[in-house]
Amino acid sequence: MSDTIAAIATGGVVAAIGIIRVSGPGAIAAADMIFRAAGGIRLKDAECRRMYYGELTGADGNLLDLCLCFISRAPHSYTGEDTAEFHCHGSPMVQAEVLRALFKQGVRQALPGEFTKRAFLSGRMDLTQAEAVIDIIESSTPGAARNAAGQLRGAIGLRLDSVYSALLDVMAHFHAVIDYPDEDIDDFEMRRHLSALREVEGELTRMASTYDRGKVLRDGVPAVIAGRPNTGKSSLLNALLGYERAIVTAFPGTTRDTLEEKILIGGVLLRITDTAGIRDAEDAVEKLGVERTRDALGGAGLAIIVLDGSQPLQDEDFDALSSIPQDTPKLAVVNKSDLPQIIRSSELDGMGLEYCNVSALTGFGLDSLEAKINKLLKEDAAPPDGGIVTNMRQYDAILRSKSSVGRAIEAIEATVTPDAVLTDVEAALEAIGEVTGKTMREDITDRIFERFCVGK
Repeated sequence: MSDTIAAIATGGVVAAIGIIRVSGPGAIAAADMIFRAAGGIRLKDAECRRMYYGELTGADGNLLDLCLCFISRAPHSYTGEDTAEFHCHGSPMVQAEVLRALFKQGVRQALPGEFTKRAFLSGRMDLTQAEAVIDIIESSTPGAARNAAGQLRGAIGLRLDSVYSALLDVMAHFHAVIDYPDEDIDDFEMRRHLSALREVEGELTRMASTYDRGKVLRDGVPAVIAGRPNTGKSSLLNALLGYERAIVTAFPGTTRDTLEEKILIGGVLLRITDTAGIRDAEDAVEKLGVERTRDALGGAGLAIIVLDGSQPLQDEDFDALSSIPQDTPKLAVVNKSDLPQIIRSSELDGMGLEYCNVSALTGFGLDSLEAKINKLLKEDAAPPDGGIVTNMRQYDAILRSKSSVGRAIEAIEATVTPDAVLTDVEAALEAIGEVTGKTMREDITDRIFERFCVGK
């Protein structure tokens, strides 16, 4: 990290404000070459963490913009290095010219995620906090944002630090007895550490158990719109989205493949999939579409069965309903309520179905549908506070650590020699280190930060 980097932190779009971030040992000197504070003070003499108003010059030395500059000196900055930020008018051209002027001073373009990577490498944050940065940027719901903010504050890292410390105590006692046999150290009896290891196993179990909720929080609930052909499934998708996403015709079988979109209903993010109509298809392509519909229903977190309220219930309607796994939340949407209705409420009540009447054509009943969806998917769990594991990499490492601790407990109970037990404790420590970054390989670290956008 001996060089100095710069990037646009606000994206290359027209906006009121555009921020260019600079970090590294030469950041303040480079910024000083292209900025003059209105009060005449040089940035090398500027106070830390204070905004200065002044003139910004381009690579040719001519006035480019009137802006604000913010200085942070190491180690009291986001990256842990000297940093400068220019808060300019949000013209992509102006921002590009600021970068060009900085590059002329020997600064280079930052790579994706390089600012946050430097923050991690300098010890300003652990890896769980670093990964929370991109989770906040990509969050699609208030709950996902709150959980990522809690992780950025250190919720996951703090819990794992206590686990790491408990395991380290076991390791330290073991090595003290082995390495210093002449010292007055209590004999290393593994059974004395059983209680601590069981507490560690319990904590790792609790953390891992949050991952299913975390997947929903991050990615949304997989919701499938299904039913027999020509009931208005694609029209319903378009109505929920508010624009024409799926092709709609009067001919049955128009939709022949699954089509996925994301939509926020209330506080619930749905990954909603329109599917081919369920029927005994002769056409090979349509038959494949029906098979994909059944597969999608098998993995659904919510099944929305669309019925044509202007026609009697048919065998294909019951076939669609029977394709839904028994424990999957399901909702019947009686569509085409703008036409004379044939299906009666008593028929649906007798089937024990949650249902609502809508018209995808006119928009009638969509509010009621959204309310029903929220009711079906309402969570009784506490609001996210950062303790929910949403990252597959972290989840996998936590499971491996839990498994290693479990083996260590079994070995102690089987009176295996201490050195064999400690092999599993070391494996547990290494897995936790992968989550927080204590034992992370460089190639994996690089891959993690490749997810980030430039400027963060």
